[in-house]
Amino acid sequence: MTGKTLEGGCLCGAVRYRITGAPVMASVCHCALCRRASAASSIAWAMFRKEQVVFDNPPASYVSSTVGRRSYCPACGTQLSLSASDLPGLIDITIGSLDNPEAIRPTQHYWGTRRVPWVRYAYSAPGTAESARVAEVEG
Repeated sequence: MTGKTLEGGCLCGAVRYRITGAPVMASVCHCALCRRASAASSIAWAMFRKEQVVFDNPPASYVSSTVGRRSYCPACGTQLSLSASDLPGLIDITIGSLDNPEAIRPTQHYWGTRRVPWVRYAYSAPGTAESARVAEVEG
């Protein structure tokens, strides 16, 4: 993925960003802080050098731990990034906020021992047909 440009942003479109080049790494985090911040069982992150990422409009941010600062859209609340003071010069971007999240595949798990026990079951559970309402909304 070197040399490519990725774009992404929040649900409402108020905050957009561009990323140039390949990620340093990509992972799925199962820690309690990420679960709580994303309101999900885990969250997928792609780590980049800060100079690779340009926000068109600055997101809002808050200190989420002794080392972490998370950013989000001030209008719709979409979580967009995480910067850690113990990893200067790097920024994690939520893979789910990419316009094309298939472009980056996580290669590892963080805090896998803290994985919610039903996560493995969730991916093997039977599926249902997509609803017409979802298809309409996603276009």
